[in-house]
Amino acid sequence: MRLLCLLSSLVFAFLPVPTGNAQDLPPEAKPGAKVCVAVVANASTTSAFVERLTERLTKGLKQNKLDSITMSSSTTEKYPLQLTSENGEEVKENDCDYALLTQIRDPKQHPLEPKAPEISIGGRVPSIDASDPLGGSSGPVHRDNLQVAFALFRVGRLKPVIDTNILERPSANVSDTLIPAMDHEANRVGHELKKH
Repeated sequence: MRLLCLLSSLVFAFLPVPTGNAQDLPPEAKPGAKVCVAVVANASTTSAFVERLTERLTKGLKQNKLDSITMSSSTTEKYPLQLTSENGEEVKENDCDYALLTQIRDPKQHPLEPKAPEISIGGRVPSIDASDPLGGSSGPVHRDNLQVAFALFRVGRLKPVIDTNILERPSANVSDTLIPAMDHEANRVGHELKKH
């Protein structure tokens, strides 16, 4: 209980809270709500161009007609996802209503960690990509799925509005593999904020 109070104090110290109790805040997005997008974190051993993926995510949010900007601070590599003090400061400076955190994860590396609800895009299938150095003439290669964990936080609230994983089928080019996951994440966030 004491740890929970301490964590609450730390988060609220870095996030602006409108007048009144944080629990009195309306859950719905106000018109023109602004989303701060933290740089995607890669907590897997697979290489990925996180700047490119972050740019794609921000662009996807804008295509969903959401006011969004990319922050210079990164998503934490810890799980479950929580805002860092750097994220909180930047959200405050940019006057954002929401903060979006995204992390690439390898489920096999973290078998004991708590699992968020999953959205599956494809399944574990053999690679038949001729450009794949591990596939083609040497036969199909099975790759394990990667997870893209993401959480959307409303300013002044500890509990995320969205906290889920996208299970993505890998390909020879991991960055290209994760591009659809960024688009799916942007669509999910857009849908969530528009339905209120």
